[in-house]
Amino acid sequence: MIKKILLGTFCISQFSLAYANEIPVESIHNPLISYVNNFQKVPKTVIIKTKKLKIKIDKQENGKYLYQSWSVNSKLTSKPSMIIKNGNLILNDSTEGHYYYEFKKGGYVYQVWRYNQVTGDPIPPYALIINDTSGNQISNEPCIILKN
Repeated sequence: MIKKILLGTFCISQFSLAYANEIPVESIHNPLISYVNNFQKVPKTVIIKTKKLKIKIDKQENGKYLYQSWSVNSKLTSKPSMIIKNGNLILNDSTEGHYYYEFKKGGYVYQVWRYNQVTGDPIPPYALIINDTSGNQISNEPCIILKN
């Protein structure tokens, strides 16, 4: 009888370990990140395009984000026309799963919004919004995805 109980306990523990998932460190510090990751995964690299720009956003080893942009006709292998380091991922508190990357440079705030797509939703998946330091919107451009 004891052997059966021990065998059953051993089997349950083995199956539990087989289905265990590693919890990312960032979700321990910010529970909303795990919610966004479950609802809509935040990619490490995003390449999008507006009418005038190609934009690449990369997650760096320090957890911050790097913004690089080129004119729309340039190749991504050429030197970027703008580079902004130390950007942040900002999560929207709403249940819709939207989030944005925020970068600051030269008195301007660059936000690349990621909208959760619902079937038949007319909004684009990404948008580039540029504000001045007073909060006045200078630009709001829809973006198409080149790599997500």
